[in-house]
Amino acid sequence: MASAREMRLRIKSVKNISQVTRALETVSASKVRKAINAVMATRSYATKAWQVLKHVAEQPGRDSLHPLLSQHKSVGSTLVVVITGDRGLAGAYNSNVIRFTAQRFDQNPVPVQYIAVGRKGRDLLLRRRKNVIADFSNLPPAPSFMDVSAIGRMVVDEFLKGNVDEVYLVYTDFVNMGRQIATVKKLLPLELGGEGRVEEYEHKSNNGPAAAYEYEPDQREILDEIIPRFTALQVYQAVLESQASEHAARMIAMRNATDNAKDLVGALQLAYNKVRQQAITNDILDIVGGAEALAAK
Repeated sequence: MASAREMRLRIKSVKNISQVTRALETVSASKVRKAINAVMATRSYATKAWQVLKHVAEQPGRDSLHPLLSQHKSVGSTLVVVITGDRGLAGAYNSNVIRFTAQRFDQNPVPVQYIAVGRKGRDLLLRRRKNVIADFSNLPPAPSFMDVSAIGRMVVDEFLKGNVDEVYLVYTDFVNMGRQIATVKKLLPLELGGEGRVEEYEHKSNNGPAAAYEYEPDQREILDEIIPRFTALQVYQAVLESQASEHAARMIAMRNATDNAKDLVGALQLAYNKVRQQAITNDILDIVGGAEALAAK
């Protein structure tokens, strides 16, 4: 059994760790509020952009309207954009995203290339010996659209050059503080009838008659501008959703760590009291034994 001194040092160490985890929980609570506000601020714009794009792209001859709308005759290569965090201490957040990606694409019938957004995801993908062709790490705490647009441009360029035939986006969808869901979305060729939070909000807001649009100067020029921008917008919104999910996961993980530290301190304090009581009892027995030995003389 450990000595009383070792028990005191361990109790002090656990208390110091609990102070760190409590501080990280407080910081994450502040960051997650800002991240949620950023997510909510982009959803209205994303919904309107989706409505305009859907109206234009639903015109006859979709495949001939724009290269980003056309399905390739055969799929020879897949590109996956995986969004994780740059830091740990977020529970199973990063590992869950990579595990979900592996379950979805490890058995893919064609070769898969990866774009890693986030240092933790990059490291985990390289550890699994995946083909990572680009890395976008150390994004700002509150990224702007321009900070993320390079990812969208690279995805569009790879698709237009014919280097890949389909592009998927893997990120964590923020539902609430206690629930974040790993999600995969087909990014290119653009799917107008797929799932997604943008379509969900559009459905809820379309209670009246369908909107009518007039386009200037012409449809082709509008598509050349809107489709690449909307593709980058999906990546940007996914980054914001993932950041909110990461901060929420880290806050919960640090809260659990703080609670566990309190429980551990209580258990160690009880064990320390038992050791101290045993030491006192032994000292008393030694004194009594010595007194009896002197009295016997």
